[in-house]
Amino acid sequence: MRRLLILGHGYCARRFVALHGAAFGSIVATRRTGSTEAVDRPVSALDFNGQPDEAIGAAFDEASHILATAPPGAEGDPFLPVLAAMAGADRASRSVVYLSTIGVYGDRGGDWVDATAAPNPASERSRRRLAAEQDWAGFAKKTGASLAVLRLPGIYGPGRSVIDDLLAGSARRIVKPGQVFNRIHVDDVAEAIGRAFERRFDGIVDIVDDAPAPPQDVVTYAAGLLGLAPPPPVAFDAASLTPMARSFYSENKRVSNARTRALLGWRPNFPTYREGLAAILASRGSE
Repeated sequence: MRRLLILGHGYCARRFVALHGAAFGSIVATRRTGSTEAVDRPVSALDFNGQPDEAIGAAFDEASHILATAPPGAEGDPFLPVLAAMAGADRASRSVVYLSTIGVYGDRGGDWVDATAAPNPASERSRRRLAAEQDWAGFAKKTGASLAVLRLPGIYGPGRSVIDDLLAGSARRIVKPGQVFNRIHVDDVAEAIGRAFERRFDGIVDIVDDAPAPPQDVVTYAAGLLGLAPPPPVAFDAASLTPMARSFYSENKRVSNARTRALLGWRPNFPTYREGLAAILASRGSE
């Protein structure tokens, strides 16, 4: 039986279960001990306090597939020390998918890049992700599991898009000349996870759209879909941004998915933000 263990039951994991959960005989997802966070069927919640225990040991021992999405902290991935302590119970056919970030490439001055390039993370957040990738690679090698590292850009989808921001009155049209970002619809992330599991893929790929674009263009297009006037442009230097938001603008690159298409047999159903935003708006109309 295919049994899935989800380490970090966030936005992408929930969408993967909604679209592909039927492929598994059982699904267990971790949540922090004491959390009242609800999980939807067919997922069973597993409280995790950062220490090995009987419940996490049983879930790990039974899992044929592991989806790891939790962000690493200063001490690294929160789950790996626990799983490493139980590695003797591993099964060689286990397939692991780890969700990482294209932030590991750092700033490329707007040039194209893919997973064949050497990482050069600039932010502490991205350096931690790269270290976690390497730690997961060591774990996979030790236990005989396959490891698919999926590097992701900014993720959008139902409930988390510029359409939602515009309707809430919180959208801003920040302009930094020459700045572009890749994006990816959450459904395309879910599809990539499914393909990685199906193929027992072992390697690193970028799950990104076809058209990295200036952020202000995305806001303008979404406003047009809604029949609204776009927010006034705000120069980047004059914009009030959190340190994390400002750090995103410090890196400018175009990430290609050509290698991913060839290796994983994946292609985005929403190749640009235009198709993705139109689908989000259509889904709101059908609610």
